[in-house]
Amino acid sequence: MITDLSHILDNARAAANKLNLIDGSVIDRVLCAVADEADRQTGYILQENRCDLERMDENDPRYDRLMLTRERLAGITADMRRVATLPSPLGRTLASFDRPNGMHIDKISVPFGVVGIIYEARPNVTFDVFSLCLKSGNVCILKGGSDAACSNRALMNIINKVLISHGIDSNTAVLLPNEHSFTDKLLTAVGKVDLVIPRGSSRLIDYVRQHALVPVIETGAGICHTYFDEAGDLEKGRNIIFNAKTRRVSVCNALDCLIVHRKRLPELPELCAPLAEKKVVIYADPQACEALAGKYPDELLQPATDESFGTEFLDYKMAVKTVGSFDEALAHIARYSSKHSECIVTEDETRKQQFARQVDAACVYTNVSTAFTDGGQFGFGAEIGISTQKLHARGPMALPELTTYKYIISGNGQTRQ
Repeated sequence: MITDLSHILDNARAAANKLNLIDGSVIDRVLCAVADEADRQTGYILQENRCDLERMDENDPRYDRLMLTRERLAGITADMRRVATLPSPLGRTLASFDRPNGMHIDKISVPFGVVGIIYEARPNVTFDVFSLCLKSGNVCILKGGSDAACSNRALMNIINKVLISHGIDSNTAVLLPNEHSFTDKLLTAVGKVDLVIPRGSSRLIDYVRQHALVPVIETGAGICHTYFDEAGDLEKGRNIIFNAKTRRVSVCNALDCLIVHRKRLPELPELCAPLAEKKVVIYADPQACEALAGKYPDELLQPATDESFGTEFLDYKMAVKTVGSFDEALAHIARYSSKHSECIVTEDETRKQQFARQVDAACVYTNVSTAFTDGGQFGFGAEIGISTQKLHARGPMALPELTTYKYIISGNGQTRQ
């Protein structure tokens, strides 16, 4: 049991210094070895995950995020192997130039050093964060939630076993105890932790933002909209809405609010029809309610309230807002968006361009489901999270976003006047 976080963070800093000296090919072999070991121990991982699941209500939206299956584990280990094949983000020359006095300056990518990750019932984050941090030369200090305690310990046992077998300091990846006090200690470890990234609910992210003394990159909650324009294609819209809402309701890229142009209200029942198969509850404004009445299951149709908009449901629930113009749709998104992922369904080329220019979000889609906001889907191998802020990183964060840079200046005895 870890009781002295200061000692652990000192060891982590020492491990970070040693990590910079390890050849990239060794790092890649370690990542593949962890993936192989996880495949061999799938039964053990699922058994520990079951212990966590038994403590959670199956109707809790977090249940799906917590659950591991053979298929999901296979996908997670495949992502780890994919990260191993990617080019190292370290040592890249971002800029190179000479000054009139003969100085030569290189701007070189380097790791942050010690990165803390605070997350909730998402055991996949343990492997994702480890793989991306190791590949980018960073030590990771993981603070998972109590809901996934058994799962996270099982995954960390595998990581540490492989690190030790390859002669790498086990302090390269550390899982902190579940006690809340360790969150506060991590957030205030100035000089020992270079960066903290929260991944989870808006409540968690707000807490980290309000209490952190170390630098933070926010991976914000996803309040995602899809605007079905007056020039939208009905079949594309129906498929996109169904996929974005129901593929996995517990993830941050899931659809929360459908905005529909008033002229397309007659087709709203057809747009929403597939959602009834998944028993999606629709919170509709008066105009949308009227259009859906008698054409969508009565028990699944509810009048919208003020709270229906700007809510990340993480469940089989969705709001519907009627607008009379493109500008009104933009205004609704601007008011309620979390700046995560927003989509327009339209065949109007001018509208496509206007939407892409005017919507302020990390990921803006045209005729594409917001379900694609994911590091793996973007070809990044895996992701640390989806950043909704604008400094340093935005959108899916992967290897390049886990680096900073330094300047290397060389010369021949120059002195400044």
